[in-house]
Amino acid sequence: MDDVSKKMEFYDLVIKNGSIVDGSGKEKFQADIGIKDGIIKKIGSLNDIGKENIDASGFIVSPGFVDIHTHYDGQAIWDNQLTPSSIHGVTTAVMGNCGVGFAPCKEEDRLKLVELMEGVEDIPAPVMHEGLEWQWETFEEYLEALNKKDRDIDICALLPHAALRVYVMGERAINHEKASAEDMKKMRKLTKEAMLAGAFGFSTSRTISHKSLKGEYTPTLRAHEDELKQIALGMADAGVGFMEIVSDWNEPDPETEFEVLKNIARSSGRPIVFTCTQRHDRPHFWKDLMRMSLEAKKEGLSIRPVVPPRPIGLLFGLDGSQNPFSGTKTYKSIAHLPLNERVIEMKKDDIKEKILSEDRLKYSVFPLIHRISFAQMYRFGSPPDYNPSKDKSIDAMASRENKTSKELAYDILLENQGKNFIYAPLVNYSNNTFDVCHEMLKDKNTIMGLGDGGAHVGFILDAGYPTWLLSYWTNEKKLFSVEESIRRLTSDTAHAVGLDDRGLIKEGLKADINIIDLNKLSSSDPFMVKDLPANGKRLMQKTRGYVATIVSGKVTYDNGSFTSKTPGKLIKLIEVNKSNTEMATN
Repeated sequence: MDDVSKKMEFYDLVIKNGSIVDGSGKEKFQADIGIKDGIIKKIGSLNDIGKENIDASGFIVSPGFVDIHTHYDGQAIWDNQLTPSSIHGVTTAVMGNCGVGFAPCKEEDRLKLVELMEGVEDIPAPVMHEGLEWQWETFEEYLEALNKKDRDIDICALLPHAALRVYVMGERAINHEKASAEDMKKMRKLTKEAMLAGAFGFSTSRTISHKSLKGEYTPTLRAHEDELKQIALGMADAGVGFMEIVSDWNEPDPETEFEVLKNIARSSGRPIVFTCTQRHDRPHFWKDLMRMSLEAKKEGLSIRPVVPPRPIGLLFGLDGSQNPFSGTKTYKSIAHLPLNERVIEMKKDDIKEKILSEDRLKYSVFPLIHRISFAQMYRFGSPPDYNPSKDKSIDAMASRENKTSKELAYDILLENQGKNFIYAPLVNYSNNTFDVCHEMLKDKNTIMGLGDGGAHVGFILDAGYPTWLLSYWTNEKKLFSVEESIRRLTSDTAHAVGLDDRGLIKEGLKADINIIDLNKLSSSDPFMVKDLPANGKRLMQKTRGYVATIVSGKVTYDNGSFTSKTPGKLIKLIEVNKSNTEMATN
């Protein structure tokens, strides 16, 4: 070996000449990165070589994105690719949000949890019945089942309140009975055990929007403050974990509901995150929630809002799981037909007349359909228009075209051989403007999220929020710097849930990295694919601009194409904390 080789360090991967946006919010800088054994070993000017080398000249080099609000609880069992999130630069996903999941679960309660997941998160029951192997009862056993598969990204699991409550209380949980002292004692113990087994926290739901397909409200809807506090104390007993909550904020009033969270945070010392959106019926209430969050912060309580970077929008289509006429008797009679045959039927005058004459709400199993009028629906278009003006609503267009709104909606659904979508912004759009999203994101106390990857597979595709934040707010509108947008997607989300081993490009941290061509960064139109168990279908899209996505030093996606490498693991918070403590001690 010559003298030069002796002096050179050999890395597994070297990234050269990149513009480093390190995730801290600090100004970008030029540097090379040397990676060894899945860890960032050196940042600077490197003459060293790697077994693999990437020239990142002209590209942004950022930490991998951390998404703290996903629902891959089922998909992580049957799939080694957690798309769509992983094609949008996400390298770590926290799943088990909104209080729904599959563990702990007794054998006789499996159907209850499947029905709840089907109703709340729009994952078809046949998909779950075929895809879930149910090799578990306890939460620890569920984690063991997850640990048997490697994936394209890392995953973290929350303990879902609905599963925990049904496990302890059985039918009494379904009937919304108050938990007894003995029930709460068991929940606290099981929560501690789940945290020590590796859970990242606990999630719950207090919204009437969360129902099973039978129309039953989620078992956690009316859980008393004492029950939530005991569960949080279970996390405190283990010394780890955060609480995630979604609420309607009206039991009995918003201030009282928020005070419940403050009481829980005070007694347990555990951080809390909550869903914060602008609703059509209460267009200014989100400001009160954000104000209360900041007031709690001044008291030393971490209760942070999680907000979306664009409206949470429903995609109604004949090829999806919902459309404005799904509840009519005549449509139900042809819904089983393949799309092309259904389109032929719907183009017949007599079928159209019947569907348009029938009550489209009466027999609908979609709980949100009653909250969405044609004044809130828009032709989605290609490329998609996520920011349509009020005069582009179906109501407004129908008036100009001398049609009824139902007629125009019907015609739009039949466009493009029945593959067209109608877009219905559900929240963060009451004034037909993105201004509310901008205002939410300007507050650095907020956490960017709510993409719901893995859920709502037939009518929502918001897992691409990271791409949207960078392509829309940074590139197009130039309202947030690339440094700030990357910070929101990396260190802010990672540290909010206790992932202190990633989220920054820093020596000694995990080598999860995105190499991004910011000028080309974009997403394709949504489309349907049939790649779920039981031949189930879901919404999908493609991306441009991700030159490479790297997990633990391995390139998992090369210009949007899966490399078949699966370095992603189940991450256990208790082990992350232990590792951090050992590093601090040394």
